[in-house]
Amino acid sequence: MPRTRVDTRSEIRQVAAELFARQGYEKTSLREVAEQLGITKAALYYHFPSKSDLMRGIVQPFIDDIEVLLAEREAEPLDPARFLADYFDIVLNHRGVFELIIRDAGALVQLNIIEQLLAWRQRVYALLVGADANPARIARATVAIGGLQDCAMSESPAEEFREAALAAARAALDS
Repeated sequence: MPRTRVDTRSEIRQVAAELFARQGYEKTSLREVAEQLGITKAALYYHFPSKSDLMRGIVQPFIDDIEVLLAEREAEPLDPARFLADYFDIVLNHRGVFELIIRDAGALVQLNIIEQLLAWRQRVYALLVGADANPARIARATVAIGGLQDCAMSESPAEEFREAALAAARAALDS
C-alpha cells in the first residue's frame, strides 16, 4: 500500500523521538525507525544521513526556540513573569524532546550540545537573578526553572496546571 503521508521528515523525527525516549538513543537502530514507519532505510537516509543527524533534527527546534527566547530577553529589560511563562510554554511545546533529553543525556554528547545546555543555565540565571547573584538567589532561580520544567512534564492538563506552576516559580524567585 502506498504511503499517503505528506511530511515524511516530521514523521521520521516523531517516531525516532518516541523510540529514542523509550529504548534509548544507543539501543535504537535506524532500521527500527524505518520499519516502524513502513519505509526503507534508503528513504530514511535520504532525509537523515546518520543517526546523529536524525537526533539533531529532533532536538534542533527546541534548541532554536530556547536560543530565540534567551536572545530576545537579553536584548530588552526583563519581565520575569513573562520570561517564566514563555519558558514554560517552550518546554511544554517540546515536551517529548525535553523528556528525551532528560532520559538519555548521553545522546546529547553525540551532538556536542551539552556545553550549550550548560551555557543556557548561566544565561537564565543572569536574566533572572543577575550574573553576580549569591548562592541563595541562584538556588531560587534553579527551583523556579526546574519546577517549571517538571510541571510542564506533568501528566496534569497543562491549561489547569500552567498558572499554578507559574505562580510557584514567581514565588520561588521572590522569596
